Amino acid sequence: MSGRGGAPGRRIVTDLFTALALVLVIEGLFLALFPHRLRQIVVMMEQMSPEALRLSGLAAATLGVLLVWLLRG
Repeated sequence: MSGRGGAPGRRIVTDLFTALALVLVIEGLFLALFPHRLRQIVVMMEQMSPEALRLSGLAAATLGVLLVWLLRG
């Protein structure tokens, strides 16, 4: 299955699965390379308020959408 050309709907699905695969690669690398630091980050997140976590998540999602928009434009 080629990621280029073809029906637009098929390309969207291919791009989505490619993005999800890259998320798994990046998360896996962080877990493999920095397991102790990730545990520290989880402990820090447990101490944050739900509002702070929500704001952080929205900021990260907004940054991600902006980057995709700039790159794929």
